[in-house]
Amino acid sequence: MNLLKKIAYLVTFTFLVASCSQDDEGVPLPLGAYENGFLITNEGPFQNGSGTVSFVSDDYLFVENEIFNQVNSSDLGNIVQSMGFNDDQAFIVVNNSNKIEVVNRYTFESIASITEGLNNPRYFVSSGSNGYVTNWGDPFDDTDDFVAVIDLSTHTVTSIIPVAFGPEKLIMANNDLYVAHQGAYGQNNILSVIDVSANILESTIEVGDVPNSMVVSNNDIWVLCGGNPEFTGNETNGKLVKVATRENAVVQVFDFLPTNHPKSLSIDGVSLIYNLNGEVFSKEVTSSSLPTSSIIAGSFYAMTINDGKLYATDAGDFASNGTLKIFDLSTNSEIITIATGIIPGGVYFNN
Repeated sequence: MNLLKKIAYLVTFTFLVASCSQDDEGVPLPLGAYENGFLITNEGPFQNGSGTVSFVSDDYLFVENEIFNQVNSSDLGNIVQSMGFNDDQAFIVVNNSNKIEVVNRYTFESIASITEGLNNPRYFVSSGSNGYVTNWGDPFDDTDDFVAVIDLSTHTVTSIIPVAFGPEKLIMANNDLYVAHQGAYGQNNILSVIDVSANILESTIEVGDVPNSMVVSNNDIWVLCGGNPEFTGNETNGKLVKVATRENAVVQVFDFLPTNHPKSLSIDGVSLIYNLNGEVFSKEVTSSSLPTSSIIAGSFYAMTINDGKLYATDAGDFASNGTLKIFDLSTNSEIITIATGIIPGGVYFNN
């Protein structure tokens, strides 16, 4: 984004704020410069340097990188793993720095920094008055992994829930919290089910090896399992697994070929979309088989879907700035490519 366009965007935003406050009583004021658009977490260089967050306006005309640094005059730390929301706050999980930075999601002004009670934090979700964060602990120790419970009013860790090794992504469904255990530096094959009313581990569900992503559809959870990679010496095929949350049981399994390792499951209405072998595939939830033809070509670092569009990141050489590609899923055609920070790992919609 060149300087003239950035200045024009900021002038327009300032004009809108003034207009709303002076002329349009009853019209909601803009919440901040980063309200109408989406955010990209960029992991940053591994073991040195800082991760960042980028902002892209809904019309794709305004792009600003390193917005936490721009607003707060400080770096986030290493590595920016993920982000989650609760009301008007964003919780930025910074893995190697063992902290979560809390900001206003629309202005990106700093609110708090959670540094106590975390150990290799990974992903965040909120439910009621609490936030929940998966933690690897020591990634070489399979016995010290946990989910941290955060009081959202005080921004402090109030308790921990011990779980099996390698907890990663987590999702709320049918009033329970489901945690996928990908396995940290190893491999695992379960979901943990946490009762958020009591903050206790309720049960575990065996799915496939290395569950890497989940979506909810009609109170069921679809879990995409990558399978053990070849380098383990115990390679296993990927699986797409349907879990009924009423019974907390596996009710359907789709097996990929022995050397196929899918990733990045997302959902577009009734279509499950994932990345495999340099291609993007789409499967309707009611279909009785996996698709044999792809809809989009590309091997992406991360993917997510919003409002009929696929947002797919490319980390490139993992040392320089990456890119985000946006596709229209009604035509499966690319809309735009946008430059990001180093290793873009997630896209989060801020409106």
